[in-house]
Amino acid sequence: MEKKNQINFWYAAGAIFLVFLFQSWWITHTTYESIPFSEFEQLLKDGKIAEITVRQETIEGKFKNPLDDGKQYFTTNRVDLPLAEVLNKYGVQYNGTVQETFLTNILSWVLPVLFFFGLWMFFIRKIAEKQGMGGFMTVGKSKAKIYVESDTKVTFADVAGVDEAKEELKEIVDFLQDPQSYGRLGAHAPKGILLVGPPGTGKTLLARAVAGEAGVTFFSISGSEFVEMFVGVGAARVRDLFEQARKQAPAIIFIDELDALGRARGVNVVQSNDEKEQTLNQLLAELDGFDPSVGIILLAATNRPEVLDPALLRAGRFDRQVLVDRPDRKGRRAILDVHVRKITLDPDIDLDRVAQITAGFSGADLANLINEAALLATRRKGEFVTQDDFTNAVERIVAGLERHSRVLSDIERRTVAYHEMGHALVAANLSGVDPVHKISIIPRGVGALGYTMQRPTEDRFLLAAQDLENRMAVLMGGRAAERIVFGRISTGASDDLQRVTEIAREMVMRYGMDETLGNRVYAAQRQSFLGQPGVDGPEVSQETLREIDLAVRERVENAFEQATGVLTEHRTELDEGATLLLEKETLTAEDFPPLKSKAAREKNLAET
Repeated sequence: MEKKNQINFWYAAGAIFLVFLFQSWWITHTTYESIPFSEFEQLLKDGKIAEITVRQETIEGKFKNPLDDGKQYFTTNRVDLPLAEVLNKYGVQYNGTVQETFLTNILSWVLPVLFFFGLWMFFIRKIAEKQGMGGFMTVGKSKAKIYVESDTKVTFADVAGVDEAKEELKEIVDFLQDPQSYGRLGAHAPKGILLVGPPGTGKTLLARAVAGEAGVTFFSISGSEFVEMFVGVGAARVRDLFEQARKQAPAIIFIDELDALGRARGVNVVQSNDEKEQTLNQLLAELDGFDPSVGIILLAATNRPEVLDPALLRAGRFDRQVLVDRPDRKGRRAILDVHVRKITLDPDIDLDRVAQITAGFSGADLANLINEAALLATRRKGEFVTQDDFTNAVERIVAGLERHSRVLSDIERRTVAYHEMGHALVAANLSGVDPVHKISIIPRGVGALGYTMQRPTEDRFLLAAQDLENRMAVLMGGRAAERIVFGRISTGASDDLQRVTEIAREMVMRYGMDETLGNRVYAAQRQSFLGQPGVDGPEVSQETLREIDLAVRERVENAFEQATGVLTEHRTELDEGATLLLEKETLTAEDFPPLKSKAAREKNLAET
């Protein structure tokens, strides 16, 4: 049974129970006991009657005190006597009001029923509607949340790290503020703008900033809120949404997670959904039907544009796609400047260094990082957030929470120490890899017994074959160290093996970096970032697949041999570093100078 029906059923059951309880109480407390008129006269003479009601054929009354058998009310047949004189003589109150017993009985039922029905109408129903369980008449109404200018409270000053996207959207603000002068040369604003980017990059925040800058009504709704189990409901909600926007124009309609509503039609016939397709068709019709000159702009956001229907992305509907990507180093610094306004910082903190060690973080990740750093400072009862708090927060996000309760045996601790020192020393002696930031043998997260944290000094967008081979050697450094020192290997390199295999397969199958297989692609074609979904890659023979497997295995083995050669050459540093790591459990390049990168050592040597 649905939640709404459960509420209605139990409410009705409870109301019926209370009505019968009320009737039982009413009958119990107002039962009239029939007595002879002669007895009535005797009771009257004894002064035991408090008041009576004279009806046409009967006399009803109440005793001053209940009788021995508990009787409190009585009734008797009326006998025409000069009652008024007698009643006055004995000081009994009386009246001659004629009351209908039938009407009294009806009201005793109707009034409680009306009371509970009114209670349901004004209270229970309101609560159900707020929880999304409105009545049948509200099924086709839009569920969009409406914000006026004072509610949005977000401007472009609150958005950082996506300068190109802000520039693209500023002209939308200009159009909404002054549509007449904006179109003086015949141009018109795009009907729809699609914000595309990975999760957490600020797509929703950008849309709200546009509404805050323009000072217009902002309709916000998720794509999944259009789709219901009843066919036609989604289309009705799309119509209602655009109708509300027309009434409050200029306005912005923002549909978050558009891929829940606008998936390509006909891709999977078996799992086709008529309701979703009707809703999408209605959205396409609305995009064709409204005039942008009235001041309505449609914004939408998605992190999966490759699954959208091509009809949504054609010119005249979503005219413009704005990329909201992960920020670079400069953008990360700008985002940090925005979010640190709300926390108390150490005056000596270096936010440039924080931006440097957070490569790949999205805006949401950086906001979470600042909050984690503030929590760590609060936990240690500090007066402000320090550089160490940010460093520890990065480690907690990247590597996981420290697990001091996981106690390792001595042989396990030595194995982990040499494993992590192997990663670090290989990284320090090869070019084109990220420098070592910190190594630790404190267990973290779900299964990590230790970790080696490498943070880039700059953002890189192109990698040469040599760079990828060196990264593979760094990944194999842990297993190579175990083989050199202990003469055996362990399960600690399972994640390293998975990552190094993925890099080798990408080099062979996607990047054409194997001389034997040639300059061609063997992997399935990835779906395009904007546009129609891609198709499968070229078919290959069984012989070619074998050659691919051999090439991948050869590259992995070469990486292992390269790591073994580096560590054999620096065996003394490997033993010293592992011993120091076992003692301190956590090391940085300042604690153990051989961890400094090859480029840094060469630079220091040249300066010396």
